[in-house]
Amino acid sequence: MSRPFRRSLAAAAVLFLVGADSTPAPYPLDGAEATGIRRLKAYQMVREGTLAGNVPLPPGALLPSSSIRLRLADVGADYDPGPPVVTDSVLQAGLQRLLRGRSDTYRLALVDITDPSHPRYAEVRGGQGYIPGSVGKLLVLTGLFNELQKLHPTDTRARARILRETRIVADHFAMPNSHAVPIVADDFSRLTHRAIVLGDEFSLWEWVDHMVSPSSNAAGSVVWKEALLLNEFGADYPPTPEQAAAFFSDTPKPELTERSIRILEEPLVAAGIDTTGLHLRTFFTRGGQRVVPGRGSHSTPRELVRWLVRLEQGRLVDRWSSLEMKKLMYFTRRRYRYAASPALADAAVFFKSGSLYRCQPEEGYECGQYRGNVENLLHSVAIVETPAVPTAEAPQRRYLVSMMSNVLKVNSAAEHAEIASEVDRLVKSTTRP
Repeated sequence: MSRPFRRSLAAAAVLFLVGADSTPAPYPLDGAEATGIRRLKAYQMVREGTLAGNVPLPPGALLPSSSIRLRLADVGADYDPGPPVVTDSVLQAGLQRLLRGRSDTYRLALVDITDPSHPRYAEVRGGQGYIPGSVGKLLVLTGLFNELQKLHPTDTRARARILRETRIVADHFAMPNSHAVPIVADDFSRLTHRAIVLGDEFSLWEWVDHMVSPSSNAAGSVVWKEALLLNEFGADYPPTPEQAAAFFSDTPKPELTERSIRILEEPLVAAGIDTTGLHLRTFFTRGGQRVVPGRGSHSTPRELVRWLVRLEQGRLVDRWSSLEMKKLMYFTRRRYRYAASPALADAAVFFKSGSLYRCQPEEGYECGQYRGNVENLLHSVAIVETPAVPTAEAPQRRYLVSMMSNVLKVNSAAEHAEIASEVDRLVKSTTRP
């Protein structure tokens, strides 16, 4: 890693860690009234000085909801990165140079959509992949919005009402769990962060928010469970706790497994995504896995970046769902991993990442997070719009990226942030806005 990059990344880390206790939400901060996500109001209060805390957001994190748009919904709506994969020669050569000399465990797919009528694609080992980890929560998000659309095909207000008004209490599906989520006092007098515990209650929209932003495994399993219940009860959703318990106890486990998989894969197939290269088939918590047995999961950068393309086209379920999912990915929290790149400070970043590391004793080596010596998976998907607020002197470039790696004994979080800076330079140097 270059010394100037280390210094800039360290400076960024100091800036962000000052406010690590007040991690903002991914949904645009002005969305509190529309969604009922309480922490959005709390973070607005923090920024206004009416609630204790500190929210040091980079410039690219301050867009209003009205500025979040689907960039391929009209022009570029029929674009597909493949197969067969057609790459842009200039972008392809640059991407190969960028990864030359790095571990061959890197897999990366990149789509420049600055000119939506002529997207440019490049990849390195794009068809090779790993288990998706927490990036797979985007598939749970898609499955939930698909079930909402099936229940209310034309009434988006009814879908939003279910998200906003349905209250869900944390049960065994949420356990065990370690990710901290924002907890807002009912009177908005206090904001804290802790792991979800049995009995915690949030709206469905807040559970979705917890799943996407702090990547709570508890929320991931609970949202997937609710998608199953929507599929089962339809217009009678939400069921009573007794009805839900009876459904899970009376339905044969193989059927629960098949239904849980079908719920996630149905909207992917409808959007033209190859589910052999992108599927999630295991709940995120042991509590969920005990009720719904899982299978293997897999993902590739090519199919993940196709998911991003379909999102921008409004083809993940429908336009309303795609736009809401993009808002949920808007990264207005403390940036980390790929998104921590100082080069992206002025950019609007729509982001999800996942990691999995495993260690074994090794003399002379201290293992730890992002530095596993047995397994060290780190994956990121991002939509980057840079700068977030374009000017005549600085027109906006837009690109979609999916990256995966399994580099042992390396701080992959820092490596991904450095590669993010290089990808940004590559796009800027080869694109005419």
